[in-house]
Amino acid sequence: MKLVTAIIQPEQLENVQKALVRHGVGGMTISEVSGYGRQRGHTEVYRGAEYTIDFIQKVKLEVLVDDEETEALVGVVLQAARTGQVGDGKIWVVPIDAVVRVRTGEAGSEAV
Repeated sequence: MKLVTAIIQPEQLENVQKALVRHGVGGMTISEVSGYGRQRGHTEVYRGAEYTIDFIQKVKLEVLVDDEETEALVGVVLQAARTGQVGDGKIWVVPIDAVVRVRTGEAGSEAV
């Protein structure tokens, strides 16, 4: 099993969610996060005063997937989240040693 994690623009979440549902993903975890990458934040003007925003709001999406589905799922997220602008985000994949459903005790793929 693999854990696919993506940091994306909040306004792209609906597109990504719909694409994942069409792909057959049964569940996902979404978190509101903040941070920065190469763009290092940005500056905004509010009531004539300039403010530096160090951390930019993003959405963190996590999906557990079988090994053979990993590449396809990454492609789905990539296509749905891409705008071509700086700050589109990142996707990474990490191996998962074990998954257990708390309610039933099922393990492995059955737990997903």
